Amino acid sequence: MGRTRGPSVRLRLTLSYAAVVVVTGVLLLGVVWLFLLRYVPQESLSGVAAGFVPNRGDLMRAFLPRAVGVLVVLLGVGLLGGWLLAGRLLAPLDRMTGAARRAAEGSLSHRIALPGRDDEFRELADAFDTMLERLEAHVSAQRRFAANASHELRTPLAISRTLLEVAHDDPGGDARVLTGRLREVNDRAIDLTEALLVLSRADQRSFDRSPVDLSLLADEAVELLAPLADDRGVALEVEGEVAPTAGSPALLRQVVTNLVHNGIVHNVAVPGSRSGEAESPGVPEPASEVGPGVRRRAAWVSVAAAPHGAGVVLIVENSGPVVPPELVATLIEPFQRGDARVRGDHQGSGLGLAIVDAIVRAHDGTLDVRPRVSGGLRVTVELPTLSG
Repeated sequence: MGRTRGPSVRLRLTLSYAAVVVVTGVLLLGVVWLFLLRYVPQESLSGVAAGFVPNRGDLMRAFLPRAVGVLVVLLGVGLLGGWLLAGRLLAPLDRMTGAARRAAEGSLSHRIALPGRDDEFRELADAFDTMLERLEAHVSAQRRFAANASHELRTPLAISRTLLEVAHDDPGGDARVLTGRLREVNDRAIDLTEALLVLSRADQRSFDRSPVDLSLLADEAVELLAPLADDRGVALEVEGEVAPTAGSPALLRQVVTNLVHNGIVHNVAVPGSRSGEAESPGVPEPASEVGPGVRRRAAWVSVAAAPHGAGVVLIVENSGPVVPPELVATLIEPFQRGDARVRGDHQGSGLGLAIVDAIVRAHDGTLDVRPRVSGGLRVTVELPTLSG
């Protein structure tokens, strides 16, 4: 909606400064009148030996023209000085306005970088620069995400088209094989789409918060993924205390499930080795105690939840190949997958840790991913405790 443009802030400040100067001059002249001229007699003095002694009227006739002239000079000084002073004071705002307009046009790489001492304008400029920096990072991440998502979604569609073209060129082919492969490709596309929806929901924080116990979610995730772990020869261990927090049960369940699932599929066990019970030489015990005399598989995933400081903590550790530190820093980026040598047929969408990171940040928590010296990862999720 259009608005009628009013006088500029600089003009209003100028008029305000000039008004202050003129009003101050008038008050000063009023003081002179009240405390000086009123003691001068109105009538002419008589009995004076010699010389001219002015009365009040004489002084008024001599004083008023000069007083008016002084007020005119004060008004000019107030207007000119106020205009210059207002321009100097508002210069940072002009700089910020230019930066805001450039940002509105799509340029987010510039910064105000306001010089000078710390004051209200400097604080505002620094806050604006911080906002621009975060917006630039967010927009860059969204562009990368959109490009990667379009690529990932295009892949199953291209595979499906290729399969259909092959089937069209070979009418005598086995339809059951074709439908089986199409189902696999379709399932992958559905999983990817659902992961993208979860990630978008977490980023927008469009969920209701309710009491959640992380230890119960850990038990549920381990129970859900036990068949997959058993099929891949991976031992699951879970322990913990009551760890109350507040958030979306569905999203926090996704956090635990993704972390445990990653720990299973990015491991050293060979799929199908159900009976491979053995000690794991050279692999230190995870955080949970399994008790003396207990033999564990060579591949394992440990899940623990407990109160920690002013919040609650979830720790998921797993054995596996040694992960280079430079790779760890990229794992939470969307569509970044682990080593292809350990993915096997569970390559996933590459959104597992990205979803975890988005959900944790949406719940005002922190995510820490570190490589273990002997191989595998240690993932720590810290969330605020359930208040009130």
